[in-house]
Formats: sequence, C-alpha cells, structure tokens
Amino acid sequence: MTERSRKLADTTRYDSKDIVVLKGLDPVRKRPGMYIGSTDYRGLHQLVYEIVDNSVDEALAGYCDFIRVIIHADGAVTVSDNGRGIPIDHHEEMGMSALEVIMTVLHAGGKFGGDSYKVSGGLHGVGASVVNALSEWVQVEVRKEGKRYQQRYETGVPLGPPEHVGSCDPADHGTTITFKADESIFDDLDYSFDTLMQRFRETAYLTRGLQITFIDERIDREMSFFFDGGIVSFVRHLNRNKQIVHPRPFYASRETNGCFAEISLQYNDGYGESTHTFANNVNTADGGTHLTGFKTGLTRVINEYARKNGFIKETNESLSGEDVREGLTAIVSVKISEPQFEGQTKRKLGNAEVAGIVQSTIHEGLTRFLEENPQAARRIIEKCVNAARARDAARKARELVQRKGSLDTFSLPGKLADCSERDPSKSELYIVEGDSAGGSAKQGRDRQFQAILPLRGKILNVEKARLDKMLQNEEIRALITALGTGIGDQFDPTKLRYHRVILMTDADVDGAHIRTLLLTFFFRNLESLIIDGRLYIAQPPLYKLESGRDVHYVYSDVERDIILQEYPGRRWEQQRYKGLGEMNPEQLWETTMNPETRTLLQVTIDDAVRSDETFDMLMGNAVPPRKRFIQTHAREVENLDI
Repeated sequence: MTERSRKLADTTRYDSKDIVVLKGLDPVRKRPGMYIGSTDYRGLHQLVYEIVDNSVDEALAGYCDFIRVIIHADGAVTVSDNGRGIPIDHHEEMGMSALEVIMTVLHAGGKFGGDSYKVSGGLHGVGASVVNALSEWVQVEVRKEGKRYQQRYETGVPLGPPEHVGSCDPADHGTTITFKADESIFDDLDYSFDTLMQRFRETAYLTRGLQITFIDERIDREMSFFFDGGIVSFVRHLNRNKQIVHPRPFYASRETNGCFAEISLQYNDGYGESTHTFANNVNTADGGTHLTGFKTGLTRVINEYARKNGFIKETNESLSGEDVREGLTAIVSVKISEPQFEGQTKRKLGNAEVAGIVQSTIHEGLTRFLEENPQAARRIIEKCVNAARARDAARKARELVQRKGSLDTFSLPGKLADCSERDPSKSELYIVEGDSAGGSAKQGRDRQFQAILPLRGKILNVEKARLDKMLQNEEIRALITALGTGIGDQFDPTKLRYHRVILMTDADVDGAHIRTLLLTFFFRNLESLIIDGRLYIAQPPLYKLESGRDVHYVYSDVERDIILQEYPGRRWEQQRYKGLGEMNPEQLWETTMNPETRTLLQVTIDDAVRSDETFDMLMGNAVPPRKRFIQTHAREVENLDI
C-alpha cells in the first residue's frame, strides 16, 4: 500500500469509534434549534413560554388560577404558580426524585400517562428540561403539603437532590422556577415586554378564570390579565377599533370524545379576515384541522341560511368561503388530550378528528344563533352577499393580472425589467420606489437573476379597500402580475416567479410610508409568502463617509459615530442619503443589491394576533387609536424628516 493510499484509508475509516453518543441534556445544548426553533429573539422567548405553559397546564387541569411572571433586572426570569407543585417523591424507575426527572430527562412528565393532565399544551414533555439545559442556572422551589423544597441546577446539572428547606402554610402550594438563560447560547438576553405581554393576554383570554400577573423589574412595569368572558372577550378586544355589524359576538362550545371545542366570532364592516386558532392554548399560526373544520362549517351554515331565507337563489348561486369571511373576526380554540402538533414549536394541528368536531360545533351553534337573532343574521348575510357581488365585479380585473403561463412573458407589466433566470428559486424581484431609483436599480443589477419593478407613488391602502377597488389600482395590478401567484381565491403560491421578493424604498418618511403600504398589501393578501420566508426589506446605507480615497458606507447613526471616533484627526465629508436615486448604479449595487455585501431583513410573523392588531390600528379606518399610538410613541422617534 502506498503512503497516499494509507493516509486515504485512515481518513475514510468509519467505525464505532466515530459514533458520538450525547447523553442527558447534551443534545439540547449541542443542537438547541431542534428544540426551541432558534437561538435568537424567538428562541429566547420560547424558554419563558415553555415554563409558563407548564403552569397553564395546571390551570387547564383545574388546579391553578394564578401565575406570576417576573423579569429581573439581571435578565433572570421567575415563573410562579399556585398549582399542585411538581412531585418531589422518589421515582422508582429512574432512581431519582420526580422533580429531577422532569428537569433533566427529555420526554418525561405527567402529560403522557393520561391521568394527571387531560389537556396539555406541552405535548412533547421537553419544556422544563430544555429550559434547564439552555440556562446558566435554574432554581426550583416546590410548595406541597405545608413543606418547601428547593433544588438548583447549573447548565442542566443538579448540584444535589431536592432539599427540604422549611415549612409553609398548607394553603400555599405550587411551583416557582427561576432561570437565567445561557449567554453563550443565545444571541442576547433582551426580553421584549410587549411580546410577552401579548402572549400572556392571549393565554388569559383562552383560560377563563386564570389570572396572569407580569412584572418587568428592568423598566418597572406591571400588568395583570383576567378575562371572565374568555374568548368572547378576546373577539371584543380584536374588534374594539372597528365598526361592528352585530353587537353581540356569537359563541358556541361542544365536548366530544375528549375534545373540547369553543368558537366565538363577530363581523365588522371591514374587508379583511382575522381568524386565529389555538390548540390547548398554543397559538397555531399555521392553522390545521380545526381551522379547516371551522371554514367548512361556516361556509355551509351561511349558504344554508341565505338560501332558506331568499338572499340567494336555491340552485344557481352560492357564497364562497372568501365571501363569508370578509370582515370576520373569529377565535377557534380546541382542547384535546392527545394533540398532534407539527414540530416542537407547535404551529399547526394535525388531529384529523378535530375537523369534524369543530365543523359540527359551528354548524349547530351558528344555525341556532342566526335563527334566534334575525336582525343580526340579516346584516351578516347582506355583508356576505355584497362581498360576493364585489367578487363578481372583480373577476374580470383579476383575470387581467393572472399570468398565462410560467414562461409566458407577454402578460407581464411593461415597467418590469425581468431577469433571464427561469428558475424561481434562483430569482429575486426588487420592488423599488420611483422611476429614478428604478432606473439606477435596472442599470446596477445582475440581469441574470435580479428583476426590477419600479412603482410610481404610493399604492392604495388595502386595509380600507375591497378586492374590486384594489384591483383597479394600476401599481397593485402590476405587482400581482409580476409575482405570478394571483390573488384571492385564485392565489397559488407555487406560481411565484421569484423566491425572494425585496422591498427597496427611500430612507425617509415617504419611503417608510410606501414600505408600510406594501407590507399591508402582503400581510392582508399574500400572507403565505411571508410565512414561507419570501419577503425581505433592503437596507440601503444612510450615510456615505469620504476622506480622500477612504470611503465608508454606513447603515446607522451609531455606525457613523464609531467610524468618526476611530479617526478623530480626519476630516470627513458626510452625505446623508434620503433617496435611492441619489446613488449611482454602481453604488446601489455595491451597497444594497450585491448578495456578497448587502444586508436584507427577512419579514416574519412571530405573532399573528399582534400583527393583525397593529395593521388595523395603523392602517384602518378608526382614527383615535392611531392618534393615541402617535402621541404615546412620539418621543421615541429617532429619524424625523423636517
């Protein structure tokens, strides 16, 4: 064997010595993204959700009615409840206390046996153990039967068994967990008060009779949530800034074969749909079988009532799902003993039997509601019928913006500078503000894979417009045509012509407004493109700093100040870019369009309920909420054009 062959044999050998076994919680620390989705902002907050959800499970089981969450000044988090308290007795099979089993063993807990918890959001049984694994330290206190027990962990390892540390009032029972997320794993430990507050508000709506108190010691803020009205209060909250069609929200519930389904809905005079689904209090942002059952049942009930009462003809007409959901605000919540979620982050429910249960719940309940409330029924049906008429009026306009085929460019808008690449996964579309910037982008781009669509002026605010009016807007028609997906009930994401859609607007107030209008359009009409990670925001530089031959493009005031401080003796010429058209094609390519040097922000939807509320407040018809928002945050403005 030659020396080269011997070395090759050594490096290609693959046997049992190459197999690494990760024990205990090591897999979590090695691959945290597999358990909490990511180690960024979302993953950090997921740690809090995992512990709080365990306390909520106690509430769903009927043993807890109070949860307190505290963010301490040092970034540690405490979650305390008045539930039964984690068991601390010896676990025969594992040879350790039950508390230590729950804190150190993946897929261990009281949610698998079927007796301790009939309903649980923490299906996977990895919540507490994953938080333990990803924390610098965890301190657990259990109060049971007049006794207090404590145990401490560091990087997932117990420092000793649970200790009896004193007594307490027998009426004082529950669990308190304090943890400090590991800075070596997470990007930062900056918890968002607003994000957590929104989550806790949702949880309180969905768990009638549960009080959640949230304290942030960093900013000295405290909020408490308690909603005796449950999801009916939730619907009223979402519609608080809207003109409602009927004053009393509809509510129905049913329990079948261990599945409890409850639905509340109310129509408003808007044109968008705001339906949010939950399974065991987990926000299933991607829907699932409960959403399918709801949509099917709702469409069927509205059509049956409309035909029976002469609103539509018996045979020739029917209202589509899109028609009956225009202006709808709805909450669909199911609680089930064995939920089948997709992934640890639980964004979609997969239980097939839930669809039929939800469908029968909405069918039976809404049929009775419409019959018992004829005035409300008339207003609801008339709104749905008007939506259908508008849909018919929009059909021809929609057909004008439907692309005939994936390789047919004859129907594409004339202002679009298309790319030569025909593989959507390798193509990207820049939506650019104005003809001037569009001209620079067309000259500076890589024609192989970058397409440019310049938009003239500000597009229509789709939050205030129905589909037929929206499709009369020339810029929106050009945008839909360029994307190729269609819109409304003709939407097909598989026909998207570019897998990266990039919004590129000026760095001034008008540019921000145009970007907001575009984001509203995508959120209300092409939301799945955002969910699929197709939408981005370009980050053009704010300044050009030039000193002799030394040139820096900087993207924030902070970055500019750092450079100026690094070279105190130099004289810098500063140019503040307010418009993309101020850059020549080469500069635009180098700073904003070159994949090797550019920075893109991916648009995501972390909280669909909060996003819906924000777009409604900022872009909707009601002025007072928008005025209050501006007055509240006026002093926080950093870049203001005067």
